[in-house]
Amino acid sequence: MSLIRWDPFGDVSTFIRLMPNPAAGWPRAADDGNGARKLEWSPFSDISETDKEYVIRIDLPAVKKEDVKVTLDQGVISISGERKQPTEDKDEKFHRVESFYGSFERSFSLPDNVNADAVICDSKDGILTVHIPKIATKKQTPKQITVQ
Repeated sequence: MSLIRWDPFGDVSTFIRLMPNPAAGWPRAADDGNGARKLEWSPFSDISETDKEYVIRIDLPAVKKEDVKVTLDQGVISISGERKQPTEDKDEKFHRVESFYGSFERSFSLPDNVNADAVICDSKDGILTVHIPKIATKKQTPKQITVQ
């Protein structure tokens, strides 16, 4: 019979690594280039893959599609924009505001097998969906090489 060493914190460290970062979407102060400070926030995203494409979905409620910019440069796709705070109504008194406003940017590295010329973006129900088609690659069969 062999002994197994008990690690009381082993499961805790695994749990902490699997938890999402609670401050990931929170706004942070950033320099706007003119010496002024502005708030930036990070929208949450989901990335998936099928046989034909990669799909990025980003939660952008209350962001107009005209306020979103998607760029692809040297294998990195960047999604940026701004959620503008609605103008205040003098008759309306806020008791709590939990929505984040200001500019945002998310960047993702892409693999080499993407067709950058065929990327398609659409926005529906507050979710921006970016479709990134894959390029068909030849499957390489394993090859035995003899040592000389």
